Amino acid sequence: MGVPDHPNISKSEAQEPMTDPAILLSLSNITKRFGALVANDAISLDLRKGEILALLGENGAGKTTLMNILFGHYVQDEGTVRVRTNGGNMTALPPGSPGAALSAGVGMVHQHFTLAENLSGLDNIRLGTEPLLSLGRRATARTRIKSIIAESGLEVDLDRRVADLTVGEKQRIEILKALYRDARVLILDEPTAVLTPQEAEGLFVVLRRLAANGLGVIFISHKLGEVLAVSHRIMVLRGGKKAGELTTAEADRRSIADLMVGKAVAQVTRTPGRAGDPLLELDHVTLAKSGSRSAVADASFTLRAGEITGLAGVSGNGQAGIAAMLSGLAVPDTGIMRLFGAPVTRADPRRLVQQGVARMPEDRQHDGVVGTMSVADNIAIEEIRSPGFSRFGLLDNNAMRARAESAIAAYDVRCPGPDAEARLLSGGNVQKLILARVLEREPRIILANQPTRGLDIGAQAEVHRRILAARDRGAAVLVISEDLDELFALADRFLVIHAGDVVDAGPADALDRATIGLLMAGQSHTTEPLAQ
Repeated sequence: MGVPDHPNISKSEAQEPMTDPAILLSLSNITKRFGALVANDAISLDLRKGEILALLGENGAGKTTLMNILFGHYVQDEGTVRVRTNGGNMTALPPGSPGAALSAGVGMVHQHFTLAENLSGLDNIRLGTEPLLSLGRRATARTRIKSIIAESGLEVDLDRRVADLTVGEKQRIEILKALYRDARVLILDEPTAVLTPQEAEGLFVVLRRLAANGLGVIFISHKLGEVLAVSHRIMVLRGGKKAGELTTAEADRRSIADLMVGKAVAQVTRTPGRAGDPLLELDHVTLAKSGSRSAVADASFTLRAGEITGLAGVSGNGQAGIAAMLSGLAVPDTGIMRLFGAPVTRADPRRLVQQGVARMPEDRQHDGVVGTMSVADNIAIEEIRSPGFSRFGLLDNNAMRARAESAIAAYDVRCPGPDAEARLLSGGNVQKLILARVLEREPRIILANQPTRGLDIGAQAEVHRRILAARDRGAAVLVISEDLDELFALADRFLVIHAGDVVDAGPADALDRATIGLLMAGQSHTTEPLAQ
């Protein structure tokens, strides 16, 4: 496969032999700026034949920008991307050309799949490469794809509509799409974010087989356990720069975490909670689907004082409905929700706050803060009518500022001060602001929905420490997370949600990832399907 000529690339630059014939891909001094922000700062990397390279870094480290440059979605300000051709030379890719990247054998599987749900798996794989209505080409394509499946182990029913496939099967279709286009370099962006542990392990088996057949893989993830399990080499970005590289054989969680953050990361150890009185109960609750929110089909569970309950599940299985009810944004269609022993009959977020229910919403920017309001206003916003912040209908700005200054110091919210607009804060600092607002009131019930998504490892540890401390002073906590490592680090007991049904899996200490994974897939630990 060749790469089209491009007017901005000279003949000598386009065809440059390299001394190591195993190198499939080389990025040299890639720099990308967005105004004053340097998203990528002179980053270089090589990918070799048969290698799985893990690319790590926290939100804002520059991973996605770098991969978008490689695949032609962004144009770099400086630097060159080269791919080895079948002729053996390293060919410079023209900037900003996804077509050139595809032609050069670069395939990319995004975290959010780009599939036509109404078409079969077979037609999705062929889409964009040949006419779908040609029966002769369809038969030839089927034969070739079957051969790729046999070689790669990517088993999937090619004739089923994509809409009827599981998330793991959809991902296999995406990888088959890339292999059908003769990809020799495969980029996977957070590939396990929507998979059960069993599906993730199946993916790792496939990746190892593909690498053994000569494919080069770039694996973007924030899950250190998975990186250590599947990669050969690890490259870490921090603040737009390359922070370091190490072989997986010489790495461990602590060394990777320290490299990602730039300093030693304090470890948080969970001690067992002491479950007390029931504070919130759901008794065979249902809630209809609304907009993008999945339905809750049957939920029965109890949140107890002094206990952290973890809710595990693949995204979109009803977690948003559970969160809406616990936030006072919805009430059950059927069944009973009891708060401190009394039935909840109407949606009233303010009343729940007054009764001691606090929430850390999933979308902290959209639902957690008002971006144009100050840090002080956002910290006080849920108690704005309380005597501490207003008198005779007038706001006490001095009290609000004092509260904000105390929270900024106690929770290390990095901002210019109480008067700074919340929209100017980074995602991690917005989460700290919300954490301060939630925990300073010492609520009796806490909903923590994806509490550390996008935070650096140091910030994650601090959030976990604060949640555990709230439990130890007697709060009942529900943690909703798609990260099983996080749930096992925090939860005293597990709930699992699948297709809107909630199963009480039991104490965390009696469970493992495999058992939780089966429940997430809708099976019991005996592999019998759960009732639908």
